[in-house]
Amino acid sequence: MTTAPLSLEHLIRPSNISSGKPPVLFMFHGYGSNEDDLFSFAPELPKELCIISARAPYPMQPYGNAWYAINFEADKGKWNDEEQAVLSRDKIKVFIEEACKTYGLDEKNVTILGFSQGTILSYALALSYPNMVKNVIALSGYINENLLVENYKENDFKDLKIYASHGSVDQVIPVSWAQKIPTILKDLKIEHVYEEFPVGHGVAPQNFYSFKTWLQDKI
Repeated sequence: MTTAPLSLEHLIRPSNISSGKPPVLFMFHGYGSNEDDLFSFAPELPKELCIISARAPYPMQPYGNAWYAINFEADKGKWNDEEQAVLSRDKIKVFIEEACKTYGLDEKNVTILGFSQGTILSYALALSYPNMVKNVIALSGYINENLLVENYKENDFKDLKIYASHGSVDQVIPVSWAQKIPTILKDLKIEHVYEEFPVGHGVAPQNFYSFKTWLQDKI
């Protein structure tokens, strides 16, 4: 399938469903990566899914892309550009709406999969606009409440399901940040699974098969 000129550059693997609107899985990569990264999972994922892997909007030098800037300053240390992150959250929202309309996808059966920075924005989108997202696969990230819409706790989360995982020796995003996720999701009454794997900032094979099994039961 040829990609359409949408607001974000992307790769697409069509569904094998020939009639009706197929379910869709959107992929959002991490800081400094691109749309090819997570798309490598596509051949192993359910064939009925249309899979779309998006490129973050901000090019980096000498290569790669970011959803928002991470700045390093002597007086502030490392800090995230949260205004830019909120802009990207809303860019992702628009992109999902565009893609579902353009490619004839089931807007009521949307799964989003993120890694690291892509996971942080996947949480931001799903918790802000749960009516848009059915399932979230959140790899090696955390929930940043500064990126959520006001009064997000008043949203209806009854149809949202989340799979979260983290490396127990992650040197980029501390596992202690991820360990707060189950409490937050439980307080919001969101059905979820949280797992840790003995790896760093990456996706172990057993992690992949775990979320794949989880996903097959949800689409």
